[in-house]
Amino acid sequence: MTGNNSKAPSTTEVIVPSNSLSPSADLELQPIPTSASPTLSNAVDVLPATPSASQWRRTSIIFAATCCTFTGCGLNFAFGCYQEHYESVDGPFGGQVAAAKVDLIGTLAVSLMTIFAPWTSYWTAKYGPSRVTLLGAVLFSLGMIIAGSCTSLWQFLLTQGVTVGLGTCLSYIPAVTVSPGWFDRNRALAMGIVLSGTGLGGLVWSPLTNVMIQNLGFRNALRITGSVGFVLIALAALLLDWAPGFRPGQDGRPRRGGMQLVNWRVARGKLFGIKSGTAVLQAAGYYFPLYFIASYAYKVGLTKQQGANLLGLSNGLSALGKIVLGALADRYGRLNMLCFCCIVSAAGVLALWMPSAALPGQETTPLFYGFVVVYGLTAGGYVSLFPTILVELFGVQHFASINGLLYCLRGLGTLVGTPLTSLLLRGYAGQGALADVAGIPGGSGYVESIALNGAVLGAASVGAAWLRVEIARRDGWKWKM
Repeated sequence: MTGNNSKAPSTTEVIVPSNSLSPSADLELQPIPTSASPTLSNAVDVLPATPSASQWRRTSIIFAATCCTFTGCGLNFAFGCYQEHYESVDGPFGGQVAAAKVDLIGTLAVSLMTIFAPWTSYWTAKYGPSRVTLLGAVLFSLGMIIAGSCTSLWQFLLTQGVTVGLGTCLSYIPAVTVSPGWFDRNRALAMGIVLSGTGLGGLVWSPLTNVMIQNLGFRNALRITGSVGFVLIALAALLLDWAPGFRPGQDGRPRRGGMQLVNWRVARGKLFGIKSGTAVLQAAGYYFPLYFIASYAYKVGLTKQQGANLLGLSNGLSALGKIVLGALADRYGRLNMLCFCCIVSAAGVLALWMPSAALPGQETTPLFYGFVVVYGLTAGGYVSLFPTILVELFGVQHFASINGLLYCLRGLGTLVGTPLTSLLLRGYAGQGALADVAGIPGGSGYVESIALNGAVLGAASVGAAWLRVEIARRDGWKWKM
């Protein structure tokens, strides 16, 4: 299936059981007429049926994949606690390094978490998810532990930024790449559970990290989380594997190295262009609130622990939202819920967080609390629905290469969007080049940064709606998509 119907071949190859009466039968390629091209509402009916697998095996896959997202992604999402500490005079830089530069540490980690996704997907298919994930465990733990001995910004960028980011990529991408193949009609719910680990990890690690920083010091906090992270990710590596028949390169077509790094025939399609643009915009705006909830709370009069608790609450609500929205997506349409998540999260930034920053006084604090709840519940829903939509748009047979490329583009969006937004914030605070050039007096600058963040997320909402319209034009209008 391609994203451009006018260029589609007369037949499309999908993997279907060679013997529908035998779940254990070998899988082979069979042509299906293009006229039978599925809509999103019934795509799962012609996607390859998941081969027979025990309930224990499916459960172990969910546990292992969730363990990877809980540890690597969860600790990255808790970076806001380190952000607040590194900015302070008690931090490793003595308060002499601008927040935009400190933010680059966490931004590098979450960007590299997906930028190298095409290569990680390739290695996962060639060498197996267990080996790749185990290498990720080693790099992740080394990055965190060595960061505990760092003293200068470039050292933190190299360890807690680059090394941790690569380690997270080598554990996160195998988890989200092999998991969809084990599930069929409940694929969105399963991926919601797996990716709820990012929010659940943030819920646990944010307040726990703050407690360790306050009582043990940030250096010991880094060393402890690095050691625990290795154990959890290495355990997951022992359980992760491809579903029978879904490993790329096992479809009978010869390819150098066993699979394509990127399927450019699919990537040149119109649907891919819209989907990739939406993914980049959503990623560019997604992480700024997560990184600055704790520091913003402290600057408006809340304690550091309250700020850490709010960050943890946002991540916990994200975990809940991913599961609930995943279940609703299976019932009411996955693309429908993806559009809903984009629109509501952007509205939360513009209608709740921005007024709380623009209007003076403690009476605006409830608006900020409301934003934390709304954003936490909906923003992460896009992340959990992202791989599920890819399966339905492009098919399982193209999923690994397309998934890797789109995650790479999301990483690039994060690498650009979050630093630029935080640079604008600190420029208006009178600490950066923007204030010096424009002669802007010192101030919070949060209104301007939040407005830019909301505009980027709003643009992602437009892209999601456009994608839905294009699908309706291609396959015919249906309420459930």
